[in-house]
Amino acid sequence: MTYTTLISASLLNQNLNNPNWIIIDCRFSLANYDAGHYAYRHGHIPHACYANLNKDLSAQPTELTGRHPLPDFNLLTKKLGDWGINHQTQVVVYDDAGGAFAGRLWWLLRCLGHDKVAVLNGGIQHWQKLGYALTTSLPCTQPSTFRAYLNCSNWLTARQVENHLAKKDICLIDARSPERYRGEQEPIDPIAGHIPLALNRPLTLNLDKQGLFLSPETLAQQFKALIATTSATQVVHYCGSGVTACHNLLAMEYAGLKGSKIYAGSWSEWISNKNRTIITEQNIT
Repeated sequence: MTYTTLISASLLNQNLNNPNWIIIDCRFSLANYDAGHYAYRHGHIPHACYANLNKDLSAQPTELTGRHPLPDFNLLTKKLGDWGINHQTQVVVYDDAGGAFAGRLWWLLRCLGHDKVAVLNGGIQHWQKLGYALTTSLPCTQPSTFRAYLNCSNWLTARQVENHLAKKDICLIDARSPERYRGEQEPIDPIAGHIPLALNRPLTLNLDKQGLFLSPETLAQQFKALIATTSATQVVHYCGSGVTACHNLLAMEYAGLKGSKIYAGSWSEWISNKNRTIITEQNIT
């Protein structure tokens, strides 16, 4: 069986020694770029490799990009092969942030034509809560050949977002906290606010109190209430840098609302051009 959105800890535990399964630890902290790898070395799910958001899943930012530009897909393709991933592999990704960082690799693999990838529901915390093992042993990977089939239609550029907003034929959803969306506070980027016409859906709303995703039925109901008559294929997600926006896209896919996209540069790219309009509570009339 193939898993393409979420996978439970129990199912992963049953397949820990399956040679066709590859596990990737995506833990990361925006406050300490080394914290994720440190946590990995001090205890991770057996056989898991480690993917660093900055080094493996993003390119180096410039003055004209967001904080986490899309990676060099040739380099990422080679890295995926080094981890042992090929077209037959079931990939499982996890983090300790409810899927906020693991969702990035989940989405990137889909962009490269590999749909057999799932986020571990509840992350490493739920894994440990169920009593499953951790290890400090590094995995013995068997390099493989990953063949990429890049689909650039999975994301929009800033210019495309501007054009679609002018035509009012997309629904933008901002995954950041309400305070950042409203422009009341901005702990990371130099300018606060949101993109015109964007709706706010903090990614935390996708999870229950245990850090597990809500049911597909509940998520579908909530997203349909948000986007009204807009088709899922006309929904575009963004956040601060294009990373946590993938969480809302994952939630929609899990809910059966398929085909939404990511504004890859997100807010941190949007504000790099002073000619782009920003909205805050203060300038809403």
